[in-house]
Amino acid sequence: MNFNWIDSIGFMAAIGTTIAQVPQVYKVFKSKQTHDISLYMYIISTIGVALWLIYGILKKDFPLILANAVTFILVTTVLIYKLKYK
Repeated sequence: MNFNWIDSIGFMAAIGTTIAQVPQVYKVFKSKQTHDISLYMYIISTIGVALWLIYGILKKDFPLILANAVTFILVTTVLIYKLKYK
């Protein structure tokens, strides 16, 4: 894989948007409370991230695949907790 500055921007964006999900997952995991979280927002986010993941796989774009695979796990975790503790 030949990295250039465009790939570096992709990786930085991927890291930022993925890490942004961690505090919410941690808070939900620790508190077991999800009443302030929008169910529809997490359904839409999960679908959107899944589509980005599929797109990345089809394009064979490693930053998209990596970021969206991890983000998919994170947003799905929050969605599952939202449904469980509704």
